[in-house]
Amino acid sequence: MPDMIPAADTRPMLETQDVARFFDVSRPLIQRLLAGEGKRMLRAVDGVSFSIPKGTTLSLVGESGCGKSTVARLVVGLYRPTRGTVIFDGQDLAQARADSTQRRRMQMIFQDPYASLNPRWRVRDIIAEPIRAFGLLKTDAEIEARVAELLTHVGLSPLDGQKYPHEFSGGQRQRISIARALSSNPEFLVCDEPTSALDVSVQAQILNLMKDLQRELGLTYLFISHNLAVVRQVSDRVGVMYLGRVVELAPAETLFTTPRHPYTRALMEAIPDLDMTGRQRIPVGGEVPSPINPPSGCPFHPRCPLANDRCRAELPQLIPARDTPEAVVACHAVEEGRDGGPMPGVALAETGAAVAAS
Repeated sequence: MPDMIPAADTRPMLETQDVARFFDVSRPLIQRLLAGEGKRMLRAVDGVSFSIPKGTTLSLVGESGCGKSTVARLVVGLYRPTRGTVIFDGQDLAQARADSTQRRRMQMIFQDPYASLNPRWRVRDIIAEPIRAFGLLKTDAEIEARVAELLTHVGLSPLDGQKYPHEFSGGQRQRISIARALSSNPEFLVCDEPTSALDVSVQAQILNLMKDLQRELGLTYLFISHNLAVVRQVSDRVGVMYLGRVVELAPAETLFTTPRHPYTRALMEAIPDLDMTGRQRIPVGGEVPSPINPPSGCPFHPRCPLANDRCRAELPQLIPARDTPEAVVACHAVEEGRDGGPMPGVALAETGAAVAAS
């Protein structure tokens, strides 16, 4: 009897199941008792579900305050979820974080390269810290050689290890942050707006570096950004967040060529029309509701031109979109066909990443 061929491991690298995170923003107990008011909970993330296959990039986009960075911190274990589950490579995140072998497989690149590096440490010590913390190498000579290798890998010189962070530009500091993240040999990186503090030309260099590293090392990324051009450049799939929830999740090109959710369309409408086609734009009025007191039903209904009584009363769930089955959308209007079908996307301005040398 021939040997059985083992089935390929199709588990996603990361999966979130109805993850929520609430913050207590109540006044002190005595003041609440005197005023006769209860607790006030800020619903930063309220039921987010997605999965990221190994070796791919999922990006989360949305306005400031929509919960993107909170999701990033939940995924790496900096916050514990109020409800729901985060599963890392088939294991509950709480168990994975307790295992140092599993913990080193996940790292994070923070938004501000000026604040995420210790100004009192030399670069070599910053990069070597995870190596020492996880006991990956024993001797100083091995650690020094590994640090030099990492610096070269991210486009810096091994001699830069002798310097302090203040001696580098913003783009160089972000390269140091990437080298530090790679020093524990991770398989999954959470990138919390890693290029937002950088000039456009430097953004292109960092994005190309991250794409090259993904190809060479087989990395999986969760990429957080509000820059649609950057997201289109780096993503395999894109999730659009609004008021703590994912309202649309689709392959990157599908999302940008045929956006379905009214909020995603509003984001696309905000992109300058470089071709000057004179197409009519429908602005979205109103303000983003407070996450402390979110509206009933669909969180977008106070600003949505397609809202009806069902939208005001019933919370929509992510379901495959009509005419665009590769996308999942949380919208009653799309489900009922009241949105007019897929809307053609718009051209994005070049970030420079697409034409920069890789």
